[in-house]
Amino acid sequence: MKKKWIIILGIVIIVIFAIGMKFYMDEKRLNEEMMNVIYSDEAKEAFDKSLKAMDSKAFTGEGKVQSYEIDKESIKRNPMGGINVTLVINKDSEMDIEYTMDNYSGKLECGGASISEKLSKLLGRWEEYK
Repeated sequence: MKKKWIIILGIVIIVIFAIGMKFYMDEKRLNEEMMNVIYSDEAKEAFDKSLKAMDSKAFTGEGKVQSYEIDKESIKRNPMGGINVTLVINKDSEMDIEYTMDNYSGKLECGGASISEKLSKLLGRWEEYK
């Protein structure tokens, strides 16, 4: 009788371990896929297009936006769909923009954006409310 319980316990532990490994592997695969999307040429085009819409002279000598870097740690799955990612502008950690990237009509685009106060002021989009 005791041997039977030990065998059942062993089987339960193996099943729990197998399920845990499956979840881990699925999460790892999803993270790799998100990285591939965010670092793709299509995402770069979407970032450039969005930033040029905010600063028509972006990436030129006259532009206020000179460069951006992807904050690798910010890349996360959005529960409403898509991928959240933060771009650091001009190598200034206080100037960033967070996008929700998603496929709209079969094309990767920047959806909702959250712009830091410092970047908003730089772009002339900040208004003080009194």
